[in-house]
Amino acid sequence: MEKQINKLLSDILACAARIEEFTAAMHTFDEYQANTLVQNAVERNVEIIGEAVNSLLKISPEIAITSARKIVNTRNLLIHGYDSVDSATVWVIIRKHLPVLKEEVLKLLPTE
Repeated sequence: MEKQINKLLSDILACAARIEEFTAAMHTFDEYQANTLVQNAVERNVEIIGEAVNSLLKISPEIAITSARKIVNTRNLLIHGYDSVDSATVWVIIRKHLPVLKEEVLKLLPTE
């Protein structure tokens, strides 16, 4: 079970790193909004993060991820409510909430 948890946590970190890579040169929301390729790539990785968090909650409901339910809800919105996705909300997620998630996940992963 712990091996599966560590894999899911690693998947979250990998997606977060990809999102940071995709948006590294973007300093404003307008730059992000103008690039639909990056938006699509970011949204896909947010979906994967949400799915990984959902799986973690099923295995370990008490997992120390502050906004776990909101992350899963965002994943559901991106997948099922694709026509109502707000790019500004996604921008806030990647700039404000993603660093917090990364920090929490790093604390949960065993150090080698």
